[in-house]
Amino acid sequence: MGIQTQTNTSGACRAITPNDGADLPLPGCRAIYAGGDGDISIVDLTGTTVSFVGVLAGSVLPVQADRVNATGTTATSLVALY
Repeated sequence: MGIQTQTNTSGACRAITPNDGADLPLPGCRAIYAGGDGDISIVDLTGTTVSFVGVLAGSVLPVQADRVNATGTTATSLVALY
C-alpha cells in the first residue's frame, strides 16, 4: 500500500497499544486520535520514525502510520483511524 493523499472519513477504528516491535493491527492507518496529552512516536509508511511532541488531548493527527512506538509515546487513549 502506497502513501495516500486524498481525505476520507474513517471506515474502521482500532485501539492502539504502543509497541516497539509490532505494527498496528491493520497496516497503514489514515490518522491517529489522542485521547490524552503527550508525545507520539510513529513509524510511517516509509519506515521512518517520527515524533510528534506536545499532542493535545482530543487531537487527530492526519498521519499514515504502520506502528506507534512505546518508546517516546506518552499520549494516552490512542485510536487508529482507517
